[in-house]
Amino acid sequence: MRSKVLYYIFIISLFFGCKTTEATKETTTQPKPNVVFILADDLGYGDLSCYGQQKFNTPNIDKLAAEGMLFTQHYSGATVCAPSRSAFLTGQHTGHTMIRGNKEARPEGQFPLADSVFTMAELFQKEGYATGAFGKWGLGFPGSEGDPNNQGFDTFVGYNCQRLAHHYYPYHLWENDQKIMLKGNEGKAKEEYAPEIIHEKAITFIKENKDKPFFMFYPSALPHAELVAPEEYMEKHRGKYLPEKEYKGYDEGERYREGPYESQKEPHAAFAAMINVLDDQVGDIVKTLEELGIADNTIIIFTSDNGPHKEGGADPDYFNSNGIYRGYKRDLYEGGIRVPLIVKWNNKIKKGSQTDLVSAFWDFIPTFSELLATDTKDFDALDGVSFYPTLMGSDDQEQHDFLYWEFHEKGGRQALRKGKWKAIRYNVFKNRKSIPQLYNLEDDPEEKKNIASTYPEIAEAMSKIMENARTESTVFNFGQKTHSPSK
Repeated sequence: MRSKVLYYIFIISLFFGCKTTEATKETTTQPKPNVVFILADDLGYGDLSCYGQQKFNTPNIDKLAAEGMLFTQHYSGATVCAPSRSAFLTGQHTGHTMIRGNKEARPEGQFPLADSVFTMAELFQKEGYATGAFGKWGLGFPGSEGDPNNQGFDTFVGYNCQRLAHHYYPYHLWENDQKIMLKGNEGKAKEEYAPEIIHEKAITFIKENKDKPFFMFYPSALPHAELVAPEEYMEKHRGKYLPEKEYKGYDEGERYREGPYESQKEPHAAFAAMINVLDDQVGDIVKTLEELGIADNTIIIFTSDNGPHKEGGADPDYFNSNGIYRGYKRDLYEGGIRVPLIVKWNNKIKKGSQTDLVSAFWDFIPTFSELLATDTKDFDALDGVSFYPTLMGSDDQEQHDFLYWEFHEKGGRQALRKGKWKAIRYNVFKNRKSIPQLYNLEDDPEEKKNIASTYPEIAEAMSKIMENARTESTVFNFGQKTHSPSK
C-alpha cells in the first residue's frame, strides 16, 4: 500500500514539475528584439557632437550614445555609397561582395544585386520579421533582381536611384513598385522635401508593426549633396558659419534634378541644417518607440556609409568633419572610411559605454545572427565577425585578422588594416604590385608618416595579404571603368 502511495506522489510531482518548468519557460522567454538601423549618407567621423563636432550640436544622436555604446574604430563598407551598402547587406568586404562600385543603369538606378545573393533583410524575413527600407537604395533599378522588394524588404519607400537622390525636392519617389509623383515639386517648385515624406512612411511602418518583430533599414540621403534644407531649418543656422562660400551649380536645363547639384548661397548653413533634420528624425524615431512601449525591446544602430564629401559646396575642413583623420569620401585613408557607430539597447548595453574594438560593416550579419540565435548557412562566405559579445560587455570577443577595402575609381585603390598596421596602395591600375604606403595607427592615427621604407618586411607582408584578400569580379573588374563617379 505504501509503495502505491509513493508511486502516485511521484507521478503527481512529475506532472506539476513539468507544468512549472513550462510556465517558467513561458515567462522568461523574451520576444525577438526589433532592429532599427539608421545609415547616414556621407556623414563624417567628426560630424556629430558626441564625436567632437564643435560648430553645431546633435542632441538626439548624442543621447543614443549616452544611453548606449559608442565605437571609436568602426569602418564603413567602402568609401562610396553602393559598395558600402552591398558590404553591409551581404556581410562581405569589397574584395568579395558583388557590388564594388557605383555602376549606373539608365534611365534610373544602379547595377543590381543578383537574386542569388542572400541578404541581411532575407535573414530577418526568414526569422519572421517584418522588413522595411526607407531612404536611398542604389543596389538595383526598379523591377530588377536588385530591387529592394526582391532582396528581402517587404516595404520600400524612397529613392531607388542614388543619382536622383542628390535632390531633396525630386519629381518622384518609389513606394514598392509604384512611382509616386510629387506634384509639389513640378518645374522648379520646392514644396515636398523628400526626407520628410520618407520619414513619415518609416514612422508608419513602426506603428503598423509594433506588435511583431521588425527590421527597419533607414538609409537616409542626409547629409549628402546637394545642400538644401527646409526654410524653418535654414533659419536656425543662417549666419552662424561665416564666411559662407557660395556654390554655383546647375539650375536649369535638361539635366536639372537629374544628378548635377543646384546652386547654394549658404552651403555652411545648409549642411548644418541638414544634419539638424537628420538629428530631429532620429529623435522622432526614438520618441515613437517609447510612446508605443517597445523601446526596451528595440536595438537602435546609427552609423554612416563613408567619410565626408566635398561636393555641391560642402566644406568638410570648415566643420572638421573627418576629425583628426586624413582623407575624405573616395579616399582609403582613415577619413574616408572610419565612421561613427552608436548602438543602443535599453537594459542590455551598458549606458555611456565606449569601445575601441576594430569593426566594419561586414560584421553586422554575424552580429545579428548571434543576436537571433540563428545560423548563417544561407550566406556566401562571410568576412565579418560578430561583435555581439562586445555589446553585451563580454571579454570573449573574436578579433579580425585583417580588414580589406578596394575602390574602383581614381586609378584604383586598396587598403588593409591588420592590428595597428595600415597599408594603402593608390594607382593600382598602373602597378598592382607597387610597395604600399604603411602607417602605424597606434602612433600615427592621422597617417602623416609613411614608414614603408623603415619596415619593408611588414609592407611586403601586407601587400601579399592584399593580393590574396580578394577575388576577381566579372562585373566589377578591378582595372576597368565600371563605375559612375558622381555618387
